[in-house]
Amino acid sequence: MAGELLDNRGRGDVAWSFPSIHPEGRKFGLIAVGVSLLFLLVFGWEIIGWPLLMLSAGVFAFFRDPERVVPHSDLAVVAPADGLVSLIAQVEPPEELKIDDGSGIAGLPAGPVTRISIFMSVFDVHINRAPIGGVIRRLVYIPGKFLNADLDKASEENERQHILVERADGARIGFTQIAGLVARRIVPFVKEGDTVGSGQRVGLIRFGSRVDVYLPAGTGSNVLLGQRVIAGETVLAEMGVQKHIEGIAQ
Repeated sequence: MAGELLDNRGRGDVAWSFPSIHPEGRKFGLIAVGVSLLFLLVFGWEIIGWPLLMLSAGVFAFFRDPERVVPHSDLAVVAPADGLVSLIAQVEPPEELKIDDGSGIAGLPAGPVTRISIFMSVFDVHINRAPIGGVIRRLVYIPGKFLNADLDKASEENERQHILVERADGARIGFTQIAGLVARRIVPFVKEGDTVGSGQRVGLIRFGSRVDVYLPAGTGSNVLLGQRVIAGETVLAEMGVQKHIEGIAQ
């Protein structure tokens, strides 16, 4: 199915399959399996070995990397992460995405924009994807604290990595990977100057975290607070479209 063009009229061929495990996680899973077998087969400590073996399965599951069908639309801003929409607010973009960094490439303009925060629990897929296609103009890593990623202040105090993507038409979107209580490592798959497609894998955050998306001015959220979204598939917003949407939790 990878790379196959699918549409809403039934074109294409799909079948369910187990998601692959990202190479970044295979070593952790194999280490966990090795330790559990050591306790089971060498020491005979089943009370420790069996729980560790189940933990190994959990480690592999954490690093699962399922294929996603990315909508191709000039307006679509897709979710960069799986998880819960935990915050939607009007805020100023981070300074690191606004300031003149000396590269000659403009950052985001000043002024309030809509920020959508997506919280990833340890049960969510943790591969992050580009919300739009374009060129990676900025990749800024900032060390920080490891507060609960569900808190609003995590955007400014936690360890984080800002990414700025610019489309061919000059439209720009910034998003931020934020480490949390358990997450202790942000792993990028891209670098400044790389060209990415919408929904392309750009990195991951190990073991629970959050991603903030800063929509362009005049663009509003298409998702609701409390809604679950899927990276690369859920359309968070449509460029230049701002409308009021309500929903009921049930």
